Amino acid sequence: MLRAYGMKDVGRYRSINQDYIYISEKPVGNLPNLFLVADGMGGHKAGDLASEYTVSRIREAVEKSMRNIPLQILKSAFQYANQRLIEKARESSAYTGMGTTLVAATVVGNTAYIANVGDSRLYKIGQSIEQITTDHSLVEEMVRIGEISKEEARNHPEKNIITRAIGVSGEVEPDYFNTSLEPGECMLLCSDGLSNMIEDSQILEIVSRRQDLRLCAQELVDTANRNGGRDNIAVVLVEQDEVIR
Repeated sequence: MLRAYGMKDVGRYRSINQDYIYISEKPVGNLPNLFLVADGMGGHKAGDLASEYTVSRIREAVEKSMRNIPLQILKSAFQYANQRLIEKARESSAYTGMGTTLVAATVVGNTAYIANVGDSRLYKIGQSIEQITTDHSLVEEMVRIGEISKEEARNHPEKNIITRAIGVSGEVEPDYFNTSLEPGECMLLCSDGLSNMIEDSQILEIVSRRQDLRLCAQELVDTANRNGGRDNIAVVLVEQDEVIR
């Protein structure tokens, strides 16, 4: 059985929440479930519109898809949402430059299928914590080529510059992953408002002792706020509690 819970928080310094989440433990189109976290960017009101609009278009595309392969469904949904957001941005000068990160996951049996663009993340947490997605950010590129260390990246002044997003160009290039999700393991989808404020080791410690997903999500949000709360925070937790064959 799959269980999920999510929440979002404006953080300590922002007046508008540009993060948006979606949770469905029930089928959406040909997917048995669907989990999304988006972190919008843009001027006043444009970022929150971008994230909410994109999540709605992803859901719409998945519902209508005639495909049966999970990653193909997600791929076509990302392309559809990208095109629709570009069209939406043309409606008003206030929307110019708006875009959003997006991480999506669906669990089929004991396999999670994941797609992401931008720096919203998906972690798999069991005995250890593993970041499944790769950030599409300037700082992550610098880490990859050895210009800076992982530790230096955490507080780098250009950390918020992302290199891929929904809505910024005609073609969007998500990365795709699959990983097992075994009984007792948990997935965490989150915006950078969480991952920038909490070390992976602390996320592991909080999630490992969870007894209730709602309370666990609240503790993650509260910890991020205690650690600074410099950005909006979005959290979606998904756990598997029995073997599915």
